[in-house]
Amino acid sequence: MPVTYIELENFKSYAGIQRIGPFFNFTCVIGPNGSGKSNLMDAISFVLGVQSRDLRSNQMKDLIFRPPGSERDETLSAKASLVYVEPSKEEGDTDDEEEGDSPKRQSRLSKKLPQGKTTIFSRIVTTKGTGEYQINNKAVSFKQYEKKLASIGVLLKARNFLVFQGDVESMARKNPKELVEMFENLSGSAELREEYERALKAKDEAEQQTIFAYNKTKEHKSERRVLKEQKEEAERFHDLLQQRTTLKENYFLWLLFHIHSDIQQREANKVELEESLNECQEVVTEKEALLKKAKKEASKARGATSSKDKLRIKLEAEVDKLQPSVIESSEAIHALNKRVASDERAVAKIEKDKASHGKKLATLQAEIDEYTQQETELQKEYDEVKESESGVGSMTEEQEIQYEKVRDAAAVASAAPRRELQTAVRALESARARAAKVSEEKKELTVRKDDAERSVEELTQRKDTLEKSLEKTQADLASSEAELQALQKSASEYQNKRDAIDTQLDKINNSLRQAKDDRRKDKEEERVLSAISALKRHFPGVKGRLVDLCRPSQNRYNLAVTVAGGKDMDSIVVDTKKTAFDAIKYMRDQRIGTATFLPLDGIQIPSPESTERIRAMAEKDKRYRLAADVIRVDDEYRRAVLYAVGNTVVCDSLDVAREICFSRRGNNAGTSVDDRIKAVSLNGMVISKAGTMTGGTTKDDANRAGRWSEQKLEQMRSKKEKLEVEREELDSLAGRGSGSHTAKAEDLRNTIGNLRNKAQYSKSDLEYTKKKLKEQTALLKSSKKTFANLKTQQEEAEEDITEANQQVEKRRKAVRDIEEEHYAPFREETGIRDLRAYDEAIGKAREDFVKKRTDIREHLAKLSRGAHFPRSIVCLLQLANKKKYEDEKDYDAKLENAKKKKAKHESQLKKAVEKEEELTSEVSEINAKLADAEASLKQATEKEQELEEVVREARDALKEAEGDASKVQKQVNVEDDDLALLRQTLHETLQKAKVDEVDLPMASGDDDMDEDDDDEVESSELSGGRRSRRSQQSTTQDSTHFSQRSNSMVVKDRKDASNVDFSNMDEDLKMRHSAAEKEKLQQKFESKISKLNQEIEGIAPNMKAADAFNTMTEKVKTTVDDFNTAKEESRKANEEFSKVRKARSHKFNTAFKKIDAALKIIYTDMTKSKKHPLGGNAYLSLDDSDEPYRGGMKFNAMPPMKRFRDMEQLSGGEKTVAALSLLFAIHSYRPAPFFIMDEVDAALDNVNVNKVCNYISQRSSDFQCIVISLKDMFYENSESLVGICRDVSSNSSRTMTLDLTKFDQDKRSRRGGTLESDTSKRRKVSAQ
Repeated sequence: MPVTYIELENFKSYAGIQRIGPFFNFTCVIGPNGSGKSNLMDAISFVLGVQSRDLRSNQMKDLIFRPPGSERDETLSAKASLVYVEPSKEEGDTDDEEEGDSPKRQSRLSKKLPQGKTTIFSRIVTTKGTGEYQINNKAVSFKQYEKKLASIGVLLKARNFLVFQGDVESMARKNPKELVEMFENLSGSAELREEYERALKAKDEAEQQTIFAYNKTKEHKSERRVLKEQKEEAERFHDLLQQRTTLKENYFLWLLFHIHSDIQQREANKVELEESLNECQEVVTEKEALLKKAKKEASKARGATSSKDKLRIKLEAEVDKLQPSVIESSEAIHALNKRVASDERAVAKIEKDKASHGKKLATLQAEIDEYTQQETELQKEYDEVKESESGVGSMTEEQEIQYEKVRDAAAVASAAPRRELQTAVRALESARARAAKVSEEKKELTVRKDDAERSVEELTQRKDTLEKSLEKTQADLASSEAELQALQKSASEYQNKRDAIDTQLDKINNSLRQAKDDRRKDKEEERVLSAISALKRHFPGVKGRLVDLCRPSQNRYNLAVTVAGGKDMDSIVVDTKKTAFDAIKYMRDQRIGTATFLPLDGIQIPSPESTERIRAMAEKDKRYRLAADVIRVDDEYRRAVLYAVGNTVVCDSLDVAREICFSRRGNNAGTSVDDRIKAVSLNGMVISKAGTMTGGTTKDDANRAGRWSEQKLEQMRSKKEKLEVEREELDSLAGRGSGSHTAKAEDLRNTIGNLRNKAQYSKSDLEYTKKKLKEQTALLKSSKKTFANLKTQQEEAEEDITEANQQVEKRRKAVRDIEEEHYAPFREETGIRDLRAYDEAIGKAREDFVKKRTDIREHLAKLSRGAHFPRSIVCLLQLANKKKYEDEKDYDAKLENAKKKKAKHESQLKKAVEKEEELTSEVSEINAKLADAEASLKQATEKEQELEEVVREARDALKEAEGDASKVQKQVNVEDDDLALLRQTLHETLQKAKVDEVDLPMASGDDDMDEDDDDEVESSELSGGRRSRRSQQSTTQDSTHFSQRSNSMVVKDRKDASNVDFSNMDEDLKMRHSAAEKEKLQQKFESKISKLNQEIEGIAPNMKAADAFNTMTEKVKTTVDDFNTAKEESRKANEEFSKVRKARSHKFNTAFKKIDAALKIIYTDMTKSKKHPLGGNAYLSLDDSDEPYRGGMKFNAMPPMKRFRDMEQLSGGEKTVAALSLLFAIHSYRPAPFFIMDEVDAALDNVNVNKVCNYISQRSSDFQCIVISLKDMFYENSESLVGICRDVSSNSSRTMTLDLTKFDQDKRSRRGGTLESDTSKRRKVSAQ
């Protein structure tokens, strides 16, 4: 009873100071209309912080009481106080208190009121409209006041403690948005509304700022791209000029370098050949002398080799003779080493055992002492316990053993009387139970008999009405079904034909639309194909577009594969990254558009493990499969397909895709991002790995999907025209078309559905009525017959109780007498008068002592082996024998024998080692001599072979020298002819370079070159004279001046070519090539020069583009930084919004789930009855479960034996019961210590009022309930009444309180007097 009293001072209709109460757990406020009942409700609401608009007043000062005819008094004020007492945990039931005069009643009342901490909540309002909140008469702020109320469970915003007039009806009429608003206040999610809106606004602003920054960046990048192209064009113009200059320079340098190099090489070769000719002749003479000398030395070497081989054979025989003795000695040493190692281990083991021997003796002695001490201490502790309990007497150990025997004998002797006593007690309890049962059955039978008479009359009338209604319903149902069947047959034939035609027309129209779009794109497609063809010609690594390299395995996968691959299907597949870069550069240079490239050596594909895992899942569930598995492609391009579609799966429908993506993610909370799956349905719906869903397909998707199939347009148009004509004919035959069929069929179906439901309910109701009528008739008949029998059984039961009581007393006395015969002699012997007290004091200690002593002796007994002494003695003897056995062990003798054996084996080993060393030394000496002999033989053999090789080489060298001399002479003649041709080519090249105005790089040091040229002329003339004299077979010199090295023009050309600087020339160009390669390279140079000339002529560059590009680059950098900053702020805003959204949703959903669960239980309980034991069903449903506060909430109730209908279609009473159930469910989620309701039963009949009363009575132990009502049903079930009446003299309200619990006590005492006496007797017997 948290609310004990309400104190009012000049509040509304309550004049002066009035103390209303006390209020009990279930208090009913009654009074006539206009007496002030609702003003009391307003007073409680006022003190609990409710605003004035909810108190039926416009201003706060209107709450002040003003006597009729009184003048306006500014000093008046209104005050309301609520005395709240925290319930004590030790409150008990006081129903058994005796009634008496007024002092006794006040004493009883004070016991019923709670005795916990008291808090007084007060609120004051003045005529100025100002107010004040007080706690225990101390002024506080509204926040402190609200916080204090919240600490006891009173929530002002949620209003979980008040139900005003009309609130119940308002609850049933609340729309979905209002229900959500109410749940937000209840759950506390409304507290996060401002933060949610602020976070949402911040998120939207951040996203807008990001989009703005992105668009600005995109615009600047576009401008920079244009400027970059212009800049690159200007740079390209300069580069082309430079390239042409460099190319011409390299071209002439390449020509001059190789011509000049060839001339120098030819001249050097000629000099070398002349020198080689002289050297060859000298070599021939030298080789002949060497051959003769080598033959003589080889003969001497063969004799030395033969003598050394004979010595080697002799030494090998001596080694073979000593080898068996060495092997025998090694085996003996190996066996002796094993014996010595075994002896060492034996000695170490004995020494270890000897060291641990002393420790083992000490351990045994400590164990003996420990167990002896434990047993002594245990006996001492038990003696101390007996001395401490000397007040109840004491026994020796022998007396305790004798006492146990006496107690067992007494139990055996009294066993039979005890069994008889137990049988008598059970008979007494059985007799009492029968008497109580008969009395209760008699009362229940009277009630059932009256109910059965009323039910038989009502059910008979209902049965007749239902039979007539069912007969009419079945006739109407048969007529409607026949009419519907005829209509469906006609409509089905028409609809099937029209659907078939429409389906074919849709397919044809789609194909035609696609074909028209394809024609519009022919030029673009042709341009792309042309570019790809050009790339394939220039770059062998270009394979083609991915869409042209692959194809879906079936036509139904066309759209799904197109959506899964996306733009990558139009990408160009190449073999390497280098090929991709070269192709991009070529497309940029040729200005043939843009393209995306997929290099097979650089693209990343899903791991084989993840692919196989998904494939295994797909094989189990045939409703989806990997997108890569439904695409036909050569193995060479399989990587490109895997890159384009990844591990995307193709599903038969969107539902399958949802199941794969979302249910799999829920079962695996802690799964990672790589384990998520992207799914595409056959109709193009996409669910990404992030969980976002994209619906529908664009026109481009449909067009791209149709590229895999080509249709004949003319055939489709012809077929379309025929189908349209056929459809028009069909429509003309059908009249108004299918609309009339559908509407009429729908009306008939609705009528048939209603008639079937009505017939079904009528049948079930009729069967139920007949069954109940039969049951009630039989019940009425048996009730009358049984009533007379119960009266006789009640009298017999009372006689049985009296007789059973006498038997119990007799058996109990017999048990006491038998036990006394055994215990009396023992008490006289020991002097202990109260053996039970002795058992309670000493019995537990003795049991512990015996148990512990037994454990000690059993542990010691494990060491013994069958001795027949007492346990303690056996244990001590066993430990002593074990110690003696350890003392008698002799480790010194064992150790001495082991050491002698070891020494003997070591001596034998030493002798064997010495013998082996002697044999080894002898073998080593012979092996050393043998090695020396073999080395000498090897050297001699090698020397012999070397000399033989020298002879062969000398013979070959002589032959080769003679051939070389002949070849050199021929080469000298060829070089003269080549030099003349090269000098002519050099002259022509220098002249052409001057004509093309090519500035060849020149080296310094021209004067030195002139002197060198003069020297070269002289040396050339001398060498020429020598050559003419030495070679009579050379050809006649060319008559032209180029054949003469000393000619002035040849000398000048050689000088000019020597002054050219070739240091900056590419090394690749300096390399020598064949004649065909030179010609090909020369054509390449000329082709490049011609192409550069054409490009230069076709360019008109913007020379200021570079500066503008640099300026725009700085702007792009700034806008990119702004975009990154905006994107980071957007991410943070999204995270903050997601955090607030989750917190708000969690609070709301937590409250929703708990209230929904409570609503189902409460509504079922409040609608249960004997006729409807299962009750009704009520539930709440959300429009949006993720963000419930953004959608609506539906409140539905289905009363027993009624169909599901909206809340608006329920009756007033049904709405009230449903609304009250929801209010009670809300209260159970946020329970206040009290619940105040104002005339909530206005729309309820007596049955439903009774149910509400029973529910409140059952819950009165959980919370206090104060109800303003005009129904007597509430009066009967409440614990107290607060009556309110109107004082006509002062035109104010007065109150009175009536405690109803005493009447409940009198009623219970009258109804169960006999039962209480029996119960008290049973309690006494049980206590005995």
